[in-house]
Amino acid sequence: MNVEEEVGRLRLEIERLGTVLPDGSTVVKFGILFNDDRCANLFEALVGTLRAAKKRKLLTYDGELLLQGVHDNVDIVLFK
Repeated sequence: MNVEEEVGRLRLEIERLGTVLPDGSTVVKFGILFNDDRCANLFEALVGTLRAAKKRKLLTYDGELLLQGVHDNVDIVLFK
């Protein structure tokens, strides 16, 4: 699977698990995304896919590297 396809799937999963904000963006906690069974099966390297999406300015989150447990409460915001 190529990076663009994986980022597209990530968008769908964030929309499925997240909450739509008044500005049309969608927010989800990293811990929810990381611990979701469907995401675990879809993404071999979830953090890498998140970094690729952030680099493409499709989403944002605080920090560079997200670690399970430590960063479970970090908001991932998918732009509209």
